[in-house]
Amino acid sequence: MACQRTKNLHSLVFAFFLAVSPLSVADLKSDQARLEAIQLLSEKDNQAALKQLKEFYSELPPNSEYQLRLDVLRELSAAYFDAGDIAESDKINLEILNLARARQDKETVAVMQIDDAFKLRDAGKYEPAIAKLNEVAASLKGSTRADNLLRLESAYAMIYRAFSKFEQALSHQLEALRLTDQLTQRKTLAKIRRLDALASLYLLMQNPEQTLLVANEALVLASQVDSPKIIAGLRMNQAMALCDLKRYPECLVAYERSLNAAQEANLPKLEALILSNIADLHLRTLSFTRAEMVARQALKKAELIQDLPSIYNAKANVGFALGGQGKIAQAMEFLNPVLDRARDLGDKADLEAVVGEIGRMYEHAKMYKEALQYTREQQKIANELFRADRSKTVAALQEQFDADQRKKQIELLARENQIKDADIKNSRLQQIITLLGAVLTIMGGIFIYMLYRKVKQTNERLEEVNQQLEYHSVRDPLTGLHNRRSFLDLMKVRSENVEHDRREDDGESPDCLMIMDIDHFKHINDSWGHSAGDAVLVEVAKRLRSAVRDSDMTLRWGGEEFLIYAPKTKPEMLMPLVDRVMKSIGSTPVIVGNNAIPVTISAGYISLPFSGVPEEACNWEKAMQLADMALYMGKVNGRNRAYGLLRLLAPYEQALPELERDFSDAIRQGLVEVAIIQGPATSQ
Repeated sequence: MACQRTKNLHSLVFAFFLAVSPLSVADLKSDQARLEAIQLLSEKDNQAALKQLKEFYSELPPNSEYQLRLDVLRELSAAYFDAGDIAESDKINLEILNLARARQDKETVAVMQIDDAFKLRDAGKYEPAIAKLNEVAASLKGSTRADNLLRLESAYAMIYRAFSKFEQALSHQLEALRLTDQLTQRKTLAKIRRLDALASLYLLMQNPEQTLLVANEALVLASQVDSPKIIAGLRMNQAMALCDLKRYPECLVAYERSLNAAQEANLPKLEALILSNIADLHLRTLSFTRAEMVARQALKKAELIQDLPSIYNAKANVGFALGGQGKIAQAMEFLNPVLDRARDLGDKADLEAVVGEIGRMYEHAKMYKEALQYTREQQKIANELFRADRSKTVAALQEQFDADQRKKQIELLARENQIKDADIKNSRLQQIITLLGAVLTIMGGIFIYMLYRKVKQTNERLEEVNQQLEYHSVRDPLTGLHNRRSFLDLMKVRSENVEHDRREDDGESPDCLMIMDIDHFKHINDSWGHSAGDAVLVEVAKRLRSAVRDSDMTLRWGGEEFLIYAPKTKPEMLMPLVDRVMKSIGSTPVIVGNNAIPVTISAGYISLPFSGVPEEACNWEKAMQLADMALYMGKVNGRNRAYGLLRLLAPYEQALPELERDFSDAIRQGLVEVAIIQGPATSQ
């Protein structure tokens, strides 16, 4: 983007060149008009603009105006970047920095250091990147250059966004949008670009509805300018939002419009990205042949500009498209280089995602040995990521929890206000009763009776509302089962009474925790629709209630996960309970309309206290974690089965850490006795 000049700088530059330069005022105006024409061209055809910029810069005399040379270099850097030539763009940026230092232009030097912050971001160094931006902000303190301040705010937003600090990113993005009103040139284009960035941020924040609103607002503004480059970016954000909303036909239309605009603007890097996104859309909709065709187009385009991230992204899409067609060997020819690159870069998040997809590809092809191999590798990588990101994840969850709590507090306050309003109405009714009784005893008595009935009905309604509120606060709205909150409250009470209960039963009747997950639930949603998925959840809940004792607690843990808490369950009754639950779910299919949907579950179960281990060493939360690991073992070993931890075969000081570190290995070492209960055979 070209740098805007202030009036004072404009006057100083003119005075200087009128005194010492052979250039005339007419020459300067002609050069500025030429640059503005190229800027407009860059919005329509980047390659043509790049060619003209290179010619323009080569024709600039050594004594050309500093600001003009600076503006030409900035436009040249942006054009190289849009063309996918990052190395040449970086080279031009270095030339800008050296030019600004030679002219002692401290503000431009500060702005160019924003590139250093982006390099720190790309290296995963969040705090140093923000510290670098803070240095730039200190250098720009008191600046009146709206364009430079806008660059700084946009950089803050991009770096906070890269590290999932969405609240801060949104604040800086909105400030950048506000600064566009202070620009003196190309104000509308700048505003559209900020709206485009804001739409992209909302998309990352998993708010596709807001993304569409902002993108549509920007598209209305874009009708005022002739910029296929802008249209391409806006249509791509629009398409990704529609894809998240599963409006796939509209999404494909938006992607095609974005691709047409990128081709019109001659932006090969953006073309490769859009083609990869279209291929991914076809993969989502299981159109593997189309996905392969489009992914190969993306690969060809990416190889043409030698953009490595785009090349490997396209190779991954080609591989998964081939895998979807059952061409596993050909698929791995494309996927193995992707795996090698992710390992070389140390990008465990991408590696975990690709390995997981390959595992699912092998599973879909019924090559279970290879699927298990990749699933185990994915689990290993996921465990490493979990340990590395544990503190960050906990902080994010705490922040989300606090936000949820604030929302609940607001809702409770609103309900309290409703109750207070009702109390005020009751008070007024009682005053009316007293007044009427004093005026006419007989008539007052009649009115008092009538009003008393009304007050009673109001109080009964209030009592009913309060009971409903209490019910819904501890129940899942879909299944009617207890929810996670009610279980956490119960565990809190249990923890307070654990010493008393231990002395009372002496461990002869421990509690039982059984966590379950519906097998292939995503397949149910994809094949029969989300309404059928909801019907399956309701029926599973009904069968679980019928399979357990009245004293047992059955709850929906979240999504397709359920939990049974069976207090005071004798050891000899534990495995029959689990077997009864497995059969109640899997013995008969769930009937939804005219469809018979086979449903099975995988489960993990454990006693509490576990194997005589003090609850200070293995409390309910750790027991849940072990049961969840057992559930995962059921998943990776074929589903439709329950893994149970019966007892430790080694001192708990030795066995528990091994179980937490590598569950499968602890079983192989004989540190724990495990029981496996197979579910009923189904046609699935």
